[in-house]
Amino acid sequence: MKKEWSREWIRSKQPRKQRKYRYNAPLHVRQKFVRALLSKELRKSVGCRSLSVRKGDEVKVMRGDFKGKTGKVMRVDLKRGKVFIENLKAKKSTGEEKHVPFEPSNLMIVSINKDDKRRQKIIERKKSAKEKGEK
Repeated sequence: MKKEWSREWIRSKQPRKQRKYRYNAPLHVRQKFVRALLSKELRKSVGCRSLSVRKGDEVKVMRGDFKGKTGKVMRVDLKRGKVFIENLKAKKSTGEEKHVPFEPSNLMIVSINKDDKRRQKIIERKKSAKEKGEK
């Protein structure tokens, strides 16, 4: 099996090759791994089902111990593919608190941070693509 990253790995049925694809993926591909669903209101306004999670977005946890809790995204870890949310912490055995890493597929974006110009371009592109599809 080749050592370098390759797009063809995504087509494999073998779990070991799927894992290898994810572990060795470059950053521009890893960014697509941290996508989360949009709320119904945002779906209508943006014109798509999901977007990449970014720092400053407000998200709602849909699965796990923190189900139903909402908070702002504090950090997105592309290396591990996890999202950290403000005020959602777990106690360690030593008594100190630690931020809990969340899988983006278990989150729903409630409101978008629109400070980023690149993100605004992405949203505009998605809106125009939807409008062209409806015509």
